[in-house]
Amino acid sequence: MKYVLMFVETEEFAKRLEAMDGLEREAAYEAVVRWFAENSGRITHHMHLAPAHTATTVRLGGGEPVVTDGPFVEGKEVVSGYAEVEVADLDEALKMARSWPACPIVEIRPVA
Repeated sequence: MKYVLMFVETEEFAKRLEAMDGLEREAAYEAVVRWFAENSGRITHHMHLAPAHTATTVRLGGGEPVVTDGPFVEGKEVVSGYAEVEVADLDEALKMARSWPACPIVEIRPVA
């Protein structure tokens, strides 16, 4: 089965990351690199997304589409990246998500 794991940052997580000294931040990034290496056999594609303020949103419905700079909804949680994975079942995707070493929320969705 194919799933997408969406890595969701919170304001609190971003503040903690920003407050880390160089060695702590380097160790945090190395943990993420290690996670991707350990799961490379199941990950088919992954990307880190640019910050939410760089987004462009197109709002549809009610006539002409409206295009705005930035995210349409200000949120305390933003998707910062994703990984497409091919696993046996949801349980295996959950196991991967539970071992994610970075941002505190991982949303799992099956690929339709």
